[in-house]
Amino acid sequence: MSDSIILGIESSCDDTSAAIIKGNSILSNIAANQEIHKEYGGVVPELASRAHQQNIIPVVEKSLTKANIQQNAISAIGFTRGPGLLGSLLVGTSFAKSLAMSLDVPLIEVNHLQAHILAHFIDDANPVPPKFPFLCLTVSGGHTMIVLVKDYFDMEIIGKTTDDAAGEAFDKIGKIFDLDYPAGPIIDRLAKEGNPDAFKFNKPRLENYDYSFSGIKTSVLYFIQKEVKKNPDFIKENMNDLCASVQKCIIEILMNKLEKAAKDLNIKEVAIAGGVSANSALRKVMQDNHERLGWNIYIPKFEYTTDNAAMIAMVAQLKFERGEFTDLRTTATSKYDL
Repeated sequence: MSDSIILGIESSCDDTSAAIIKGNSILSNIAANQEIHKEYGGVVPELASRAHQQNIIPVVEKSLTKANIQQNAISAIGFTRGPGLLGSLLVGTSFAKSLAMSLDVPLIEVNHLQAHILAHFIDDANPVPPKFPFLCLTVSGGHTMIVLVKDYFDMEIIGKTTDDAAGEAFDKIGKIFDLDYPAGPIIDRLAKEGNPDAFKFNKPRLENYDYSFSGIKTSVLYFIQKEVKKNPDFIKENMNDLCASVQKCIIEILMNKLEKAAKDLNIKEVAIAGGVSANSALRKVMQDNHERLGWNIYIPKFEYTTDNAAMIAMVAQLKFERGEFTDLRTTATSKYDL
């Protein structure tokens, strides 16, 4: 691995992040979160892009300061080209292009989904990185997919959600329970005090390795409406059990398909990535499968699960070594295939 120093910039949704990587080592990983979206129960694209404009210069400056790196030491700039919210991506893309031009350094475009998966190759992400080929369950607010990773840039999506993503299901069900946004971490916390077998919800029956999460959301909604008619305090009185039961159902849906794929393809190297991979119950099930199914499991550090620039910088470093640069004509894109 080279000693090149790369600045990574991430702005795909509502977190503005900048990181400095040297080789595979992260020297800084700074993020500014946007609290304003809590008021609206979800990310408001226009507000997100405005906040990125306010945050991007301070975040980049802080990442350089923390890494003790001068601008002129930067070898290249990596940025998230997509997928994501177009307005948010435009802020990061425009800034990266301008800075690369002013410093006269190469520009490297990064696929956000590839970055979640390749975050596993950051020095301190895992004790050891996954071996190719491996399966990666990539779960976040916007995406849920099983990816067969044959090499750094040879990936195939073998299963994906046909409707909502798992993180989206957590947030929408959280709204039914009148929890703050984002609801996923709150459900995870409350579930620890609840009985996961208290309530049963519908699971989809899909062929192959695809997912669906709209059914559980509807199942929870109808169940809650029925119970609240009988007892207006039902949610409040059963909150921990509800959270534990919903969490168990979503994780069982995720793991059933992952186990099937691993068995069918005879792969023992299995990783998780994305924001929902921070979920404590999902991490525990992965650990259990290490013992039960003999999987070699790879669970990234918490700071590399949510949207962050360290993972962008990692991909940029891999592309830098291959001389895979982009030019100033590149544009942000809300859809960007693996």
